[in-house]
Amino acid sequence: MNPYNMEIYLVGGAVRDELLGLPVKERDWVVVGATPDELLRRGFRPVGKDFPVFLHPQTHEEYALARTERKTAPGYYGFSVHAAPEVTLEDDLLRRDLTINAMARDGEGRLLDPYRGRADLDARWLRHVSPAFAEDPVRILRIARFSARYAPLGFQIAPETRALLRSMVAAGEIDHLVPERVWAETVRALSEAQPGRFIETLRECGALARIFPELDRLFGVPQAPAHHPEIDVGAHTLLALDMAVQLGADVVTRFAVLVHDLGKGATPPAEWPRHLGHEQHGADEIRLLCQRLRVPNMYRELGVLTARFHTHCHRALELRPKTLLNTLQGLDALRKPQRFRQFLVACEADARGRQGLETQCYTQAALMRQVYQATAAVPAWPLVEQGLTGLVLAEALRRERLAAIVEARRVFSY
Repeated sequence: MNPYNMEIYLVGGAVRDELLGLPVKERDWVVVGATPDELLRRGFRPVGKDFPVFLHPQTHEEYALARTERKTAPGYYGFSVHAAPEVTLEDDLLRRDLTINAMARDGEGRLLDPYRGRADLDARWLRHVSPAFAEDPVRILRIARFSARYAPLGFQIAPETRALLRSMVAAGEIDHLVPERVWAETVRALSEAQPGRFIETLRECGALARIFPELDRLFGVPQAPAHHPEIDVGAHTLLALDMAVQLGADVVTRFAVLVHDLGKGATPPAEWPRHLGHEQHGADEIRLLCQRLRVPNMYRELGVLTARFHTHCHRALELRPKTLLNTLQGLDALRKPQRFRQFLVACEADARGRQGLETQCYTQAALMRQVYQATAAVPAWPLVEQGLTGLVLAEALRRERLAAIVEARRVFSY
């Protein structure tokens, strides 16, 4: 016991991941039996806005006073927080989301597990700690994200927790989520091992239709079996997202894969299984989604370009040089080569994210890279030295680039 009768416990994810044998990325601590003034006297720096959280003066790790919460209004911010020396560790752990996140270690390293988190960890269950789980709609997104993270380890959501998720959505709690929080959880989920599980979990409980209606309506929409043996657009989207992970795609590219076929959700049923014009429809849908959720520009831009031009890339082996050049220009590939590389990965994930076609060779990307390199190698300065300017210069440069593409196509082999 220290001079202030404080007890300090390691809690949450650090305990969970240590028990799973995973790297511990950050440590969070709970302080029981203390006041803010006592921590301030010890040199801790306050950082919490909604509840008392402090940074350790040496390690800069987060230390939170043990607290309880009471629901006062709908939504994420509708809580009153009570932090006081009499709040126990068990009280604090009870307000946490999942049993596997409600474990602690004391100063001697002993595991404190009042809500059977270790048993659920061993049985691979994601289970809510108490009915208070239903008071915070962000937890719907969090448990979907945990499902995406721990799916490779065999974790599943407990049946009673699945039922609770559905009841939360039915009660309208999900409608109180602010766009910034939806996006923050989504982008974190996209970086997980199996991001498709995030989408599946949200769809199972009805949340996907409320926060991502553009994605939700893809499920049940058919495509031509000759091109898509899996038929369902939603199923294809998840297969493509899995393939993006296998290809090592970054999170921006994974988002582009997730939204690349949104336009097919706008196709009138009378036109199924064809989806003429879905590319432009998809670009429009992506802009609206990104505006609603305040998605950063780099995600929106790659998503829109992938929706507009992915079928051009798939048909690269049959396109005319003029169309190939127009595609490069539409992608702004010469000025933004990194984004062009992301685009090619997204297109490969789309092409190989089809049932039975996962191992096919996507030679179109190789051709597009060769066409890009040939085009980028065409210098403008000889034309400038000839005195060409303005539209005359642009047209001459275009002719040179077309000639380079013709030659690149001629020598291309795969």
